[in-house]
Amino acid sequence: MMEVYPITIEGQTFTAITVKLPYTNLLVISNEIGYVMCGALDVELLNEKLSDRPIVAGRAVGVKTIAELQEAELESVTHHARQYGWQQGMKVREALVKIGQEK
Repeated sequence: MMEVYPITIEGQTFTAITVKLPYTNLLVISNEIGYVMCGALDVELLNEKLSDRPIVAGRAVGVKTIAELQEAELESVTHHARQYGWQQGMKVREALVKIGQEK
């Protein structure tokens, strides 16, 4: 099953996506600039194999719901996400607000 719905963080709208898979959930919060995902995101692949693409993305681990993802800390971020001030250890909510202001 898949759920897609809008969420608001500090007055800015994002799209939340939950894909229920066997034994796990795939979680994403995104806007037109970038996204944050659960541990399924391979940041190393994005930085190395797809480095020619300006992908703004971050990964948070140990989360099971969109609510938990919003409150988690970024475990890793892409090189392009650093241009928006994203860094390891930053709260996901704070990172999303940074790209929400750029629209």
